[in-house]
Amino acid sequence: MTDPAAYIAAVLQLYADLPDTPIHAGTPDQWLARRFFDDLIPLNIVEAALLLGSLRRFVRPPGLPPLPPIRSLAYFRPVIDELHAHPLPDGYLDYLRLKLQRASQSFPAK
Repeated sequence: MTDPAAYIAAVLQLYADLPDTPIHAGTPDQWLARRFFDDLIPLNIVEAALLLGSLRRFVRPPGLPPLPPIRSLAYFRPVIDELHAHPLPDGYLDYLRLKLQRASQSFPAK
């Protein structure tokens, strides 16, 4: 994606679509999405990191108290860095989408 505005909008939409994030992204989130664009982080890496980060929150031992909602795109920065250094195998993004869809069915709606 070569258009910064489209890239930023896509990142923020992916973020807002997650079950445990705010409906609207804030100014710091917009700035960070622009930073991802400037750092040439592919959109599929960002999406995979958002899905993986959310899934890691869902897959917790039973009986633990619930985690507080995610309030910043910065929460996912370590996962983005991890996947940027070690990309996922082909097809894994589809698996993550399906897995989060199934896991989020028990999550309260926004």
